[in-house]
Amino acid sequence: MKKYLAMLLTMVMSVSVLAGCGGGSEEAAAPAEDAAARTTFTVGFDAEYPPYGYRTESGDYAGFDLDLAAEVCARQGWELVKQPIDWNAKDMELNSGAIDCIWNGFTMNGREDSYLFSEPYVDNSIVYVVRADDAIQTEADLAGKYVITQAGSSALAALQDEAKADVVASFAALDEIADYNTAFMNLEAGTNDAIAVDIGVAQYQLQTKADKFRMLEEPLSTEQYAIGFRMDDTELRDTVQATLNEMVEDGTFMEIASNYADYNLDKMVCLGK
Repeated sequence: MKKYLAMLLTMVMSVSVLAGCGGGSEEAAAPAEDAAARTTFTVGFDAEYPPYGYRTESGDYAGFDLDLAAEVCARQGWELVKQPIDWNAKDMELNSGAIDCIWNGFTMNGREDSYLFSEPYVDNSIVYVVRADDAIQTEADLAGKYVITQAGSSALAALQDEAKADVVASFAALDEIADYNTAFMNLEAGTNDAIAVDIGVAQYQLQTKADKFRMLEEPLSTEQYAIGFRMDDTELRDTVQATLNEMVEDGTFMEIASNYADYNLDKMVCLGK
C-alpha cells in the first residue's frame, strides 16, 4: 500500500512540474475577433503623452489620437474604451488581448515585422529640448551632458541606432524614464540637460512653458506614426483604415487635426496626401 501511494505521489509531482514549466512560457497572442460582431474597441495609449493622449485636469482622457478613435467608433457603432498603459509593457497588453491596438503617437519605422500597421497618418520628428537659458545649440553641444528620454520610445530607439553611437558615447549619461512629464520636470529642475522627444510632445510643452524650454533646430531623426494591431487582426485594421479614409475624404480628419493647430499637428498629418 505504501509503495502504491509513493508511486501515485511521484506521478502527481511530475504532472505539477510539467504544468509549472508550461506556465513559464510566453503568453500566446489573443485570437482575432470578427470586426462585424465587435461592440467595443479598446485603444491602448500613454496617458502622459500630450497632445496625442493625456489626462486632463478634470480627470478625463483626451488627445488627438483618442479624438480620431472616438470618431471611428461613432461611425462603426462601437463603444470606445480608452485604456491607459505602461508604454514599456505595450507588447504584453496587445498580445494578451487587453487592448485591441496601440494608438498613441506610435512610430512604425523599424517595427514593421512586429505589428500589423495602419497607413501612416502623421509625419513626426524626434528633437532635443533644452532649457531656454542654456548655451546648448546643437547635438554636438550635448557632449558631457545628461540626456533623458522615455523608456521604450522611438526617441530611445533613434539614439540606440548605430549611426548615433558616437553621439551617445559623448553624453555624460543617457537616462530612461517612464513618462515625458517627469522628464520635463527633471529638465526644469536641472537634473538633466536635454530631452530627446517627439516634436508634437515638445511643442505641447513649449506652448505652455516657452520661457522655460526651447527646441534645437536640427532634428535627431524623422519617422511616421501609425496604429499598431496584432499581426492576425487584418479585418480590424482594414475596417479602421477604411473609416479613417472616409474621414479624410469628408474633411473630418483635418477638422479634428485643426483642434491641435497650436502644436502644428494640422501641418504634420500625412494621411491622404
